[in-house]
Amino acid sequence: MSQPVLPFVNHLPVRVEFGEGAALRLPALLEDLGVDRIALLIDEGLEQFNPAAAAVVRALDGLQVSRIEKPAGEPTITMVDDVAAQIRESGCGAIVALGGGSVIDTAKAARLCVQVKCTLSEFLRSARTYPAPDVPLVAVPTSAGTGSEVSGGAVVTDTENDRKSGIAHPHLRAQHAVVDPELTWSMPPTMTANVGIDALAQGIAAVVAKVRTPIGDAIALESVRLMGRSLLAAYRDGQDHTARSEMSCGSMMAGLAMNISDCTAEHSLGQAIGGVTGAPHGLTIGLVLAETLERERHHVPDRLERVADAMGVPDDGSRDGSRLVRAVRELLADLEFPVLRDLGVTESDLDSLSDAALDDYFLTMSPHPWSRDEVHGAFRAALDLESRDTTLVVS
Repeated sequence: MSQPVLPFVNHLPVRVEFGEGAALRLPALLEDLGVDRIALLIDEGLEQFNPAAAAVVRALDGLQVSRIEKPAGEPTITMVDDVAAQIRESGCGAIVALGGGSVIDTAKAARLCVQVKCTLSEFLRSARTYPAPDVPLVAVPTSAGTGSEVSGGAVVTDTENDRKSGIAHPHLRAQHAVVDPELTWSMPPTMTANVGIDALAQGIAAVVAKVRTPIGDAIALESVRLMGRSLLAAYRDGQDHTARSEMSCGSMMAGLAMNISDCTAEHSLGQAIGGVTGAPHGLTIGLVLAETLERERHHVPDRLERVADAMGVPDDGSRDGSRLVRAVRELLADLEFPVLRDLGVTESDLDSLSDAALDDYFLTMSPHPWSRDEVHGAFRAALDLESRDTTLVVS
């Protein structure tokens, strides 16, 4: 029986500019902010393989730019502290983060550390007060993946403890998100698959999570519709402008939906894998996405059915969410996605992975509490896969 809409509050003050060529208008945006000195945080060597990004950097020539290059790989506490020191020295009036989700996450965390005058480790040990930012952040993503350009979260690896530490607060968000699909055209297939699966997982999770709202559902389901039909096309042909555009828009919307709602078990299990292996974030999410959805469908099949409809999966009459799990497995197979054992994970790692996942916040956002046996079982199911065999039958 239908029930009244439950009370909710949503507030996402991020100005979004979307469209091909939008990033070339950065100088005008910065002029509107009254800024002529910026700190540019950019992926190391980005211009060498991304002509569109090179054009954006050239467009900033008229400004005073302190260039800060982020090394390849997931953000670490040391990276954040190094970037914070360079931002502090720059005396900038704004920060521009041009790159993938790891660059944007690094910029968020570093800006915070500059403002509260401490290292990231010191902040993580503190009471974690998040002041309103005193320097604007402009996020310009070069991948269609994390949605970090509109989210209030940042994930940083603690290399000393082999853990990923997430921080999240509305004050971490960028003030401006400039989403230009042209910046994603040069993404190689593997990266397209990794970050695309992460974005799709966020869209799905926003509908599954226990803190979902009608606004979040609407944005999430549209993000799933866009990405469900475009991810494989973008993977197979990076110059498919329609697919790239839909992935950029869908990824950004999934980031919004994630902030209105939340992520769930797939992120807790994925981040546990990333903390141990150092593997890219999106890759780790894809390694356990089907396994976590298989568990969730037994608790909220109706929500998985809505997601399956959004993805355009034919209705098979089961009404138990299994068609979504099968569709995700088939997509992972079409993307030639790795399996957990490809990262060198073994039976001996499952206990520590389970402990790390159970200690992660996102697991608490699942619609029904996970037991340790269920977490261990999901990791076990992922480890048992020798390949992306789409003949696997969902029980």
